[in-house]
Amino acid sequence: MRIYPTAGAILLMALGAPLALGLALVAGRLWLLGPAWIALVAALLFLDVLLAPGRRSMQLHLAAPASMSSGQAGGALMHADFPQGLPPRGVEFAVEVNDRLEASPSQGRALVRGRWAGLHVRLTALRRGEGRIHRVSARWCGPLGLMWIQRDDRLEQGVPVTLDIAGIKEEALRLFSRDPSVGHRLQLDLGGGSDFHALTDFRPGMNRRAIDWKQSARHGALLAKEFHVERNHHIVAAIDTGRLMGQPLLGRPRLDHALNATLLLAYVGLKMGDKVGLFGFDARPNVASGVTSGPNAFPALQRLASKIDYSAEETNYTLGLTQLSGQLSRRSLVVVFTDVADSTSAELMLENVGRLLRQHLVLFVMMHDEELAAIERKAPETADDVSRAVVAAALMRERDVVVTRLRRMGVEIVEAAADQVGPALLARYLDLKRRDLL
Repeated sequence: MRIYPTAGAILLMALGAPLALGLALVAGRLWLLGPAWIALVAALLFLDVLLAPGRRSMQLHLAAPASMSSGQAGGALMHADFPQGLPPRGVEFAVEVNDRLEASPSQGRALVRGRWAGLHVRLTALRRGEGRIHRVSARWCGPLGLMWIQRDDRLEQGVPVTLDIAGIKEEALRLFSRDPSVGHRLQLDLGGGSDFHALTDFRPGMNRRAIDWKQSARHGALLAKEFHVERNHHIVAAIDTGRLMGQPLLGRPRLDHALNATLLLAYVGLKMGDKVGLFGFDARPNVASGVTSGPNAFPALQRLASKIDYSAEETNYTLGLTQLSGQLSRRSLVVVFTDVADSTSAELMLENVGRLLRQHLVLFVMMHDEELAAIERKAPETADDVSRAVVAAALMRERDVVVTRLRRMGVEIVEAAADQVGPALLARYLDLKRRDLL
């Protein structure tokens, strides 16, 4: 509990000095009124503290979410209760959080209704990790408005910021259901692929080349072969966790968008019978799960993805992709999430991708940088605007050159906005399965 004067009290106390000086100039004996004024104001300050409500019994609380998903906003409530004495007219609140969270507003005033005052705060999860609410504070004035009474409670309350698993499953279920925005049911088990499944009666509209003439003659009925899409393909998500992937896009780090897209692909891939693995690297490999199969493997991939943290190190493509190549025992779909900033790292990346392409199918996922594009498109008004536009255009041009070279090498490319990269990647994966390229 802290007690200190308000701005009004300081101003009132300061009035004693010019008052004493003016009276002393008129009559020397009247200078004593100056110290008397100061003593009177001090007595009023002391009285204000004694009459201040809730100095001992005031209760300060914070109601916050137990956990949040990256990019999610949630409500929190700071409230103060004054069970005894005359409550104040209003209470000023403040909250202090770490860099994983953002509080808006971080401070504000609320009127007391009855014996209770509360301030609603919007908490936004900025980055994955351990969000913490360090401190909540409340202060109020005494009845004379001369003294502040402030209470600071150090909470150190944890609010874990995790991946949006509920959103991932919802998106996957939406794509697997009949939905007007999708237009048709994504059903790949039967009617596609090249693996023989069973014989069925030939029906109008079926491909005549599917007719099995030998079995039709044996059974005396026109039979056709039914195929299903191949299973047990290996899918490995290679995620660059280096410095560039920690930069924000649409309010969330690139790495979070990449992990959400990875888990969406893993959820669908496991459901469809493929094997999925997770590999992370920055200056050195930091995550390697190996491929796992079956829907029950998804929680393990989810926990592993949640442990991937942001890094300030530069990405070493040579070490990362070389070790990944050594871990792959059979042909796999390697999905690489990364970003390119300079030609030197791009050359090293292209060289190592070329080695992967000798045995594997490589798919690169790149996110559109809308902020960079907006800087490049903005009409310049100052010399700084021109400089920024030139730099932005150069970065985008260099990125386009890298994408073009990857396409010429035979790499599949997925380019999408950060918030649409998951559905775009899933659509390409389904297309590759239909075309039997895995």
